[in-house]
Amino acid sequence: MNIENIYAKYLECGGVLTTDSRAIQGGELFVALKGENFNGNLYALKALEAGAAYAVVDATCPDSDPRLLVVEDTLKALWELAAYHREQLRPDGRRLTVIGLTGTNGKTTTKELIRAVLATKYRVSATQGNLNNNIGVPLTVLKFNEETELGLVEMGASHPGDIRELVVIARPDIGLITNVGKAHLLGFGSFEGVKATKGELYDFIAANEQGTHKVFINADNAHLLGMAMMRPGLGTIPYGVKAQAAEILVADGEHPFLRMVVDGLQIDTHLVGAYNADNVMAAIAVGKYFGIALEDAAAAISAFVPSNNRSQMTRTERNTLIVDAYNANPSSMAVALDNFALVEAPVKIALLGEMRELGEESLSEHAKVYERVQGMIAQGQITKAYFVGEEFIKVADDKSVCFADSPSLAAVIAEAKVCGATLLIKGSRGTKMETVIPAL
Repeated sequence: MNIENIYAKYLECGGVLTTDSRAIQGGELFVALKGENFNGNLYALKALEAGAAYAVVDATCPDSDPRLLVVEDTLKALWELAAYHREQLRPDGRRLTVIGLTGTNGKTTTKELIRAVLATKYRVSATQGNLNNNIGVPLTVLKFNEETELGLVEMGASHPGDIRELVVIARPDIGLITNVGKAHLLGFGSFEGVKATKGELYDFIAANEQGTHKVFINADNAHLLGMAMMRPGLGTIPYGVKAQAAEILVADGEHPFLRMVVDGLQIDTHLVGAYNADNVMAAIAVGKYFGIALEDAAAAISAFVPSNNRSQMTRTERNTLIVDAYNANPSSMAVALDNFALVEAPVKIALLGEMRELGEESLSEHAKVYERVQGMIAQGQITKAYFVGEEFIKVADDKSVCFADSPSLAAVIAEAKVCGATLLIKGSRGTKMETVIPAL
């Protein structure tokens, strides 16, 4: 079945679509996706029985129910459906403006800050959480509707070509890369591979230059500037802490969160770490482009409270926790440690989980982190550190501070009854460093 006919069925379903047969409420279009450990085609009839109006399946589905819409590849059909839908939307008679965002670190936080700023003036539809892969992006686009005034799509990548694939679905008019760093090196192969893949967003914007197609670029970031210069004719809108002479105020026990002065206006955030200043400046720049006054942008940023273990500071009955445990790579680990070194507290403990998907550079990068932390302890910048994961175990001199998994560390922390400390909790998602929080 061609995409126009599937889209007609999608509209017949009121624009409601799901890929989860357990989430059927009645009247939806169900798309039967397949993966290494699941096959949605096996649940298509159950989805129809549960109330789905139609189900998109591939030819392996063993049935001929007329409500089954057969395609060659259900995932590609989902992509094509989303791309087709994106082009049909004409709020106020104009093509919907979509902002595409990617980067090694800070994507989700930056996206949420931009959403908060833009929402002061516009009806914004944005990626939920970090659903930024080749399933999450089309599902995000399909949630755009005639009420949407601005679309905001976060795009993740772990292999060359990933962003190229996603921009064809979202077709952004505006682009922003937060930064580029060493992450997913197992898939990218090298840092140059990271830059090339993230740069696929710049490539799309440059190839579709229509006057309004621009990229926001952190003018303080030499890598991003170099990537932009490699694409002649790319329209850029610069921003940056140094570029705009913004001031980052010193954090202390009374003011632990990021505070900034931008164009004479002080902005108090609920974000931990000076590294979030770039994210704040990006949100202000995007807001300004869309006609939002600095005062309104600052108020939205000040009201934003991070969640999901990203740049959060929480206080338990016994300790203060800096929780940044959603993800970790060499660049994000470095800035987290930079920030922790500046925190003023009598007792500072770092709980660090290993960094995943670093390929051949994994051991050397974990050794760098371990050695740096030992240096920080020697200089009195932190009091103690514990490490989780086999990669840290391999490079550590002191095996007594290393644990195979976060539950093992949590047990030791609970027995020690840590009290009166400030703790940094960081690691790749797979290490589940949040497991230690109840012990603190």
